[in-house]
Amino acid sequence: MNYKAYLYVITVLLSAYALSGVNFDNFIKKNKALEARILVIITSLIMGYLLTNFITDFFNVSSLIK
Repeated sequence: MNYKAYLYVITVLLSAYALSGVNFDNFIKKNKALEARILVIITSLIMGYLLTNFITDFFNVSSLIK
């Protein structure tokens, strides 16, 4: 189960990198940079969690099919 912790870290970093390419200027009010950064952090944590669970479930189900 130790691999899941590494997978969490990798997917959170990957999702934070992917979210850095999104322009949030149209969605966030002016002078609210801190709130925008917090939104990116929370969203990257959520995306990393969901992606990790998807990957582990996918491998578990694919091993059952064999």
